[in-house]
Amino acid sequence: MPQIILHTKINAPIERCFLLSLSIELHKAGTTGTNEEAIDGITTGIMKLNDTVTWRATHFGIRQTLTSKITTYEKPNIFIDEMLKGVFKKIHHTHSFKEENSETVLTDIFTYEAPLGILGRIAENLFLTGYLTDFISRRNEVLKKVAEGEDWKRFL
Repeated sequence: MPQIILHTKINAPIERCFLLSLSIELHKAGTTGTNEEAIDGITTGIMKLNDTVTWRATHFGIRQTLTSKITTYEKPNIFIDEMLKGVFKKIHHTHSFKEENSETVLTDIFTYEAPLGILGRIAENLFLTGYLTDFISRRNEVLKKVAEGEDWKRFL
């Protein structure tokens, strides 16, 4: 199973970064281009332990839905969301936060498995891992920009 590991340094307090990462509205703001929309479960506000959300989005020109659940929540250090339903066989996303040199370091560990057996593994190697890495990186850049400025107050 592919695993994507990303580190994002954010010049903002750890608790702010943690809560912004759980914001439905910030998630939508950080995923422009895919028309992400929360359509079931928690559809606004800040997610917490055992909350579920169903997202509808367009990826690769295909409209799809994905339902995930917050399965671990240890404020402000870590939360994990896992796919319950969607096109993938598995998605497990750990978001961990650590204070380091007066910054917050967000570490994403994103593990996934594509459907369709050998065809899915070929897709993982050819384009899915790159696409998902870029997707998470762009979302984190929005989080960083919002957390470091004054805009964060709109989301918390």
